Amino acid sequence: MRQAERSELTRKAILEAARQLFADQGFGGATMDEVARAAGVAKGAVYHHFSTKEALFEAVFEQISAGLVTEVVRSGAGAKDALDAMVVGTRAYFEICSGPPYRQIMLTDGPAVLGWQRWREIDAAHFGRMIPAALTAAIDQGLLPQQPVEPLARLLLGAASEAAAACAASTDPRAVGLDHAAAFQALLDGLRRRPS
Repeated sequence: MRQAERSELTRKAILEAARQLFADQGFGGATMDEVARAAGVAKGAVYHHFSTKEALFEAVFEQISAGLVTEVVRSGAGAKDALDAMVVGTRAYFEICSGPPYRQIMLTDGPAVLGWQRWREIDAAHFGRMIPAALTAAIDQGLLPQQPVEPLARLLLGAASEAAAACAASTDPRAVGLDHAAAFQALLDGLRRRPS
C-alpha cells in the first residue's frame, strides 16, 4: 500500500472516530486523545491531519452535511412535483437532524463551534444549491409564477436555517422540526400558482 493510501485510510479512521465521539459526548466532551485512541492511531497522526479540534469538527460537520444532502434528495425522489419535493425534503431534513449524530453535531454544536457565519456558509454550500434548483424547476413546471429565483431562495433558506436553530434549542427537536416542516409546507402552498 502506498503512503497516500495509508494516509487516506488514517484520515477516514480519524473522521469516523471523531464523528462518533462528537455525537456521543458533544464537542466539549470529546478530546483529541480519545479520538486518537478510538481511531487506533497516535495522537500525532490526528494533529498531522487536523491541526485543531475545531478543524476536525469542521471536517466531520462537512462530511455529515454531505451525507444529509444525499438522504434529503433521496427522500424527495418520489414527490409529485418540485414544490412537493421541497416539502418532503424539508420534513426529512428535520426528522434526520433530530436523531444522532446529526442533532448534536449539526444543530447543537455546529453553530456554536463553527460560528454562525461559517455554519451558514457550509449549510448554504450543501443545501443552498438545492433550493434555487427546486424553485427553478417549480417555475419551469408552472407551479410558481415567473420571478427572480435568488431572492425567494434566500428567504426560504433563511426560514429553514431559523427552523434549524429552533430545533437545536428545543428539548424535543423532532416535534419542533415537524411543526416547522408543516409551516414550511404552508408557506410553499401559499406560493403555489392556482389553476385559472
